[in-house]
Amino acid sequence: MDTNENKKLDEKDHEENLNIKKDTEHKEHKEESDQTEDTSSQEEKKAEEGLLEEITSLKEEKIRLLAEMENLRKRFEKEKIDSIKFGSMILAKDILSPGDNLERALSAIPKEENMSQSLTNLIDGLKMVLKEYHSALEKNGIKKIESLNKKFDHNYHQAIMEIEEANVEEGTVIQEIQTGYTIHERLLRPAMVGVSKKPSKKEDKKNHENDEDDTKNQENE
Repeated sequence: MDTNENKKLDEKDHEENLNIKKDTEHKEHKEESDQTEDTSSQEEKKAEEGLLEEITSLKEEKIRLLAEMENLRKRFEKEKIDSIKFGSMILAKDILSPGDNLERALSAIPKEENMSQSLTNLIDGLKMVLKEYHSALEKNGIKKIESLNKKFDHNYHQAIMEIEEANVEEGTVIQEIQTGYTIHERLLRPAMVGVSKKPSKKEDKKNHENDEDDTKNQENE
């Protein structure tokens, strides 16, 4: 009886030990499995973050490339328009000289002199040619620079001389030697001008003395 009970107890202990061992092994296996899953989850998360960063980087690069392409397109369009507008600048400069000569010739003709009808007709024809010439310039965006009585502007004027003038503000264009032109608001040829300046003190004194002499002469008379 005692032997059988002991045997049963031993078997029971053995069984309990086996169960404990199985539980321990199962627990260890579960912990290892959980660790493996955590590691795998972390790796997947890192991989996902890496892909998101790469996608963001590709999007930024695409936006940058699109912006550069748009800038290139705009630059090309501007260069194309400029080439159309200003491609004829050399030709435009060359045709200004004949117009200058024609204006000088017409301005040199005496206005009060009696002329034959044929000569008058010729002059009228030249004036008409000059008018059509100016009209053709304007159609191509070429305009005269209005200079007389304007403030000197180095962007449009080239000073050839300074003229002493007491009654005009210093730096005013009071003489135009050659007409200037712009083409589509860009300078084609500067106007050659004479600019006013205040008389020197010596000249002021001389003018003052002359005025006094004139006054005395008038009083004596």
